[in-house]
Amino acid sequence: MRRSKLEMYVDILKVLAHRGPLKLTHIMYKANVNCSVLKEYLDFLIQQNLVEEKTVGKKRIVYAISENGLKVLKYFRELKTMLPVIEEGQARIPASLY
Repeated sequence: MRRSKLEMYVDILKVLAHRGPLKLTHIMYKANVNCSVLKEYLDFLIQQNLVEEKTVGKKRIVYAISENGLKVLKYFRELKTMLPVIEEGQARIPASLY
């Protein structure tokens, strides 16, 4: 099943939170996202101040999760525990809840 954009953003944040600052290719493999899509998503996460782009040495660029990114990741974890996601087609909402 395909991941939504939101799930991919969260996966990228998780990788950066657990593995520390990483180069683009390492994020690509760990988050299972192709390069062009990853660049687009990283740009968005940087604009939202959830990820920081850092230069190490003269040329090497790495990406790290920001404090705001850690907060967002924490909120998603809490939300996931409070609202368990039911796979599509597995269960239906009882008629009494309409």
